[in-house]
Amino acid sequence: MKKLLIVEDDIIFANTLKRRLTKHDFDCVHVETNSEALLACHRHMPDYILLDMKLAQETTLNIITPIRQLRPKSRIVLLTGFASIATAVDAIKLGADDYLTKPLDTQTLLAALNESKACEISTNTELDGETLSAEQVQWQHIQQVLKANDGNISATARQLSMHRRTLQRKLQKRPQGAA
Repeated sequence: MKKLLIVEDDIIFANTLKRRLTKHDFDCVHVETNSEALLACHRHMPDYILLDMKLAQETTLNIITPIRQLRPKSRIVLLTGFASIATAVDAIKLGADDYLTKPLDTQTLLAALNESKACEISTNTELDGETLSAEQVQWQHIQQVLKANDGNISATARQLSMHRRTLQRKLQKRPQGAA
């Protein structure tokens, strides 16, 4: 069984995640605060960690780096209802492996936890030794979310919390050096 730590202050949502993921061979532990999360990383040694970005009085962005140091091989996925490209880039730079917006379906979550290429956000901000610009990282993120939504522009725009036309304009402006 795969060990999963869920850091989520919404108990109903956390219980829903636990029920969903237990059916897929995950042994789930739930905590509600940053300090409990760090303690759980020591005690339970999870292979996977789901972090809700905004807890009641704190953000989990602050614990991504310490968790990465404690559990360097664990897969860290940040969940948020307040998606933005800036926080996605910050989370990845701090050590998160993936960044997903709520609400999300079980298949998207499982794909992110199991490192599916369709949902994975690259943790590299370098390409062939060259540092990527913010525009290039944004382009990569948009492309990965678009791919995860099977090319559906409307679904991708909703997941990225942007207007469909704004997304279409961004897709037309390919940044220099973007693959």
